[in-house]
Amino acid sequence: MAPPSLTVLRAYAHKRDPSKLPLAVHFAHTPTTLTVFDAFPKALFHLLVLPRPALAPELSPFDLASLRALLRHKDSARRVLLALREAADAARATVREEMRARYGFEWDVWTGFHAVPSMEHVHLHVISADLCNAKLKTKKHYNSFHPALGFFLPLDTVLEWLDATPSYYDTMARLEPGKYEPLLKAPLECFRCGKTLGTVPALKTHLQDEWDTLRARSLARGKRKRDSVCDAAEAEEPRAKKAAVAVAPRDDGDAMDVDTPPVAP
Repeated sequence: MAPPSLTVLRAYAHKRDPSKLPLAVHFAHTPTTLTVFDAFPKALFHLLVLPRPALAPELSPFDLASLRALLRHKDSARRVLLALREAADAARATVREEMRARYGFEWDVWTGFHAVPSMEHVHLHVISADLCNAKLKTKKHYNSFHPALGFFLPLDTVLEWLDATPSYYDTMARLEPGKYEPLLKAPLECFRCGKTLGTVPALKTHLQDEWDTLRARSLARGKRKRDSVCDAAEAEEPRAKKAAVAVAPRDDGDAMDVDTPPVAP
């Protein structure tokens, strides 16, 4: 039996009233899904979306232990994954609002699964594309989220498997650990520029610099856009005033309503 620390997500998902979970855990819930804060976030924003029992009552806790277990039940898997996507879309919208409020701009948000999860119960990661967080401490942590390495499986990719040929689906759905776990030992490469870094501290410094640059450029673009709008408005104002004067009635006795046709002599 797995230790409690590895099954805590299952316990959360089976809560009858998720709103009673601690504020540090609960993010949002529906009758069929639960979204929680990752206890060890690997980015500025990191959430987990879990299926609740009502989403697929025909599945046992063991069938929902992992993505691999879920994919053994193809029809149920489609329903579960689509529900997780809907909840993830709502979470992403909230995350983007928080991005604008806290940092003044938006950047990418990834949604996907670990091919070989470290905790039981299916959970979809909703994580901001920066990987800047003090809790990211090891090569395994970083490579497990690298978007091009292959260990992190985008949700849309997994959904595409469901519509592929049966043989391809069966091959991909196996999610054999021996195929994916070696990816965690790959060299540390920046997911933005491809630069190889020798140590995790060097990588983290580089990732922070990359994100700082991304933010500075985005804020500068926003300022240029606002300045352009203001300049256009200022240029339009004199023309608007001139047009208003041209159509205004005169104050002398010859003034005439501009919509009244002249009287024939």
